[in-house]
Amino acid sequence: MAVAAKHNKQNIGLNTIYGILFAISTGHFFNDSIQAVVPAMFPILEKTLSLSYSQIGWIAFVVNMTSSVMQPVFGYYADKRPTPFLLPLGMLMSMIGLIGFGLSPNFYVILCSVFFIGIGSAVFHPEGSRVAFMAAGGKRGLAQSIYQVGGNFGQSLAPVFTALIFYPFGQQGILSFTFVAAMGIVLLTYVSKWYRNQIISGLKTKKKTVSISQKTIHPKIKTAMALLVFIVFARSWYSAGISNFYQFYLIEDYGISITKAQIYIFVFMLAGVLGTFLGGPLADRFGKRNIILFSLVGAAPLTLILPYVPLFLVIPMFFLIGFIVTSSFSVTVVYAQELMPQKIGMVSGLIVGLAFGMGAIGAVIYGNLADLFSIKFVMIFCSFLPLFGLLTFLLPSDKKVRELNEN
Repeated sequence: MAVAAKHNKQNIGLNTIYGILFAISTGHFFNDSIQAVVPAMFPILEKTLSLSYSQIGWIAFVVNMTSSVMQPVFGYYADKRPTPFLLPLGMLMSMIGLIGFGLSPNFYVILCSVFFIGIGSAVFHPEGSRVAFMAAGGKRGLAQSIYQVGGNFGQSLAPVFTALIFYPFGQQGILSFTFVAAMGIVLLTYVSKWYRNQIISGLKTKKKTVSISQKTIHPKIKTAMALLVFIVFARSWYSAGISNFYQFYLIEDYGISITKAQIYIFVFMLAGVLGTFLGGPLADRFGKRNIILFSLVGAAPLTLILPYVPLFLVIPMFFLIGFIVTSSFSVTVVYAQELMPQKIGMVSGLIVGLAFGMGAIGAVIYGNLADLFSIKFVMIFCSFLPLFGLLTFLLPSDKKVRELNEN
């Protein structure tokens, strides 16, 4: 029997460990809440430090690019040598970054501080995805959704942080998040102990694991992975435009206040949480490739008209777009894991890290485009990106993926 078939049957027979899934999801919530502090501070930093859109773009670039570039590196390392206690170590790095960010006197110190926050996220994500995979049993889509929804909910709180903490208390309000980081360290230490015990109990199957990791990757699998990366690229650029710059579009073109603008961004982010959670179970039922296709092509008609609608339509359209676009967030991770089951950590870091990395590059480009042209120009540019979801038709079906791994 082929390796992939054995791998799938082994997982179907296992129980889903919900306690660990909810624990790692909560850790993901803490991690991404800390990372959400960075874009949440943008409207405040623009005023207090007189930053340009380009400088804001560079801050987003540093925090997101460090996390994205290093995620596959840590994932590749963990595939060869699983290191459970990287989880609390990553949270400690984020805490150091938070303290520096809260006390930063200028643009350059902020860049150094968000570098640490990015590295902390890079350390956390691949191992977090591995824990979710190990605790999934036969419900990989649901397990990955539980894990990812914690992170997406943490990210969705960025506008809430702006309105309730940073707008009234300023930059030093960031220091209150060191308590969140401390709770995260305690929780992830508990998860790491479970993870370590799983490794110890699995030492007897080490030889089988080695044979799986040395299996030759089919050329069509490599092509599919490259296509998936590009699709995630399009989704990430769209989300980066909305989460980092749409608040400025609302303030400048619709004339609303900073605090009111956060409500609109929060609706988009909250809809993304729901989309992330339901996307996994829907993919288990209707197929992963189908949900990936729906998440971009289904949202395209709405994204194309969003820059032109009156203000009262923005919230309902934001909710629909946020839900549809992010419905594939956890699904793309599971699809990538099933494309390359012998490299769980690396592909998890690649796909999730790519979401941050492409968003980072997009943030820099958007910032420069906004300075050269206008925020509205950036929003119109973003509206066309979901059309790249048509490339999903070129991805192999879920059944074909299983066949390719069996051969």
